[in-house]
Amino acid sequence: MQTTLTSKGQVTIPKHIRDALHLEPGCAIEFSINRDGDVVLKRPDQALRADDRFERMRGKADVKWRTDDLMALLRSDD
Repeated sequence: MQTTLTSKGQVTIPKHIRDALHLEPGCAIEFSINRDGDVVLKRPDQALRADDRFERMRGKADVKWRTDDLMALLRSDD
């Protein structure tokens, strides 16, 4: 699909691409150029490595520790 660059340097992102990336008005977008010279468009929140095991686990804990309780547990001699 082809689009035209305006005099202000703007382009319209085709709807199927906006839908695939879940882009909405006001959404941040990151542009980069890969080794082949292709422009890569992605959302910064999707820019995290999908295989990063720590990012996959972020926010998953269901135990609500208080800092004092956790520190006591970690420092105990038991």
